[in-house]
Amino acid sequence: MDTVQLTALKARVPRWALDGLNTASRLGGLATAADRPMPDFLVIGTKRGGTTSLFNYMVQHPGVLALYPQPRGRKSTDHWFANSGTSQRWYRSHFHTETYRRLRRTRLGYRPQSFEASPYYVWDPRIPARVAAAAPATKSILLVRDPVQRAWSHYQERVQNGVEPLSFDEALALEDERLDGELAAMLADPTYHSTTWDWYSYRSRGEYLSQIQTWLEHFPRSQLLVLPSERLYSDTQGTFDRICEFLGLPPHRLPTTKPYNATWRTKDAPPTSAATQLATHYQSHNAALEAFLGEPLDWT
Repeated sequence: MDTVQLTALKARVPRWALDGLNTASRLGGLATAADRPMPDFLVIGTKRGGTTSLFNYMVQHPGVLALYPQPRGRKSTDHWFANSGTSQRWYRSHFHTETYRRLRRTRLGYRPQSFEASPYYVWDPRIPARVAAAAPATKSILLVRDPVQRAWSHYQERVQNGVEPLSFDEALALEDERLDGELAAMLADPTYHSTTWDWYSYRSRGEYLSQIQTWLEHFPRSQLLVLPSERLYSDTQGTFDRICEFLGLPPHRLPTTKPYNATWRTKDAPPTSAATQLATHYQSHNAALEAFLGEPLDWT
């Protein structure tokens, strides 16, 4: 069941009942946390790069377990956020027990894997060290989208959320000023979560290689799979097969390859002047990423 179906199902259940079920399941998860391992893999981004679609494709695989309890349909715990204040026991309470996995393994013939997905995880440079310290065997998947289209989609989302009063050109012009000092403050204070760093990083968030290199300072290359978002949508089954191979899961034919969380923003073209400015900015970044990946990206 994907997130769309779960949302429709939950809409028919009274709020008080959902709250009661959530409380009971969390208490149960905490009580059995010792039997709940860390995630086998993470989908770490990028924002507006297809994370929601990939999450929904992954949960259609019989050998993949979403966050516990699965009917909640949550993509992420946000545990690795600087200000989450959550313990490792709390984090483990969101993943299925080894006891349950042994039962599933009997039917599947292999051990099922669990995961969560957050587009913020690759963007906060403190997170890979935290993940590596707590779950060094965890694999990660990163989707990278044409950074010009990503920046525009990111901006439109912020406008739609009511937190961006500037035009796109103005926001790009002020980006360095807005972000100035935020990274230093984050590195100085491990508990500081910068909404400015998250919300207004339209251009800088598309400089993917530096984020990848930060992740690889803490994980071997064999534990990170980087895929163009465009390929996920143009060849969904083929890309899904490649992900299954990376994770050590058997192939599975997806029942649907429709995109998720694709709004009018997804295909809306950015203003020409801003797009030209961004394309120029990204030329060297994209060339370096192509060299790193060893494949052409065919971006703007």
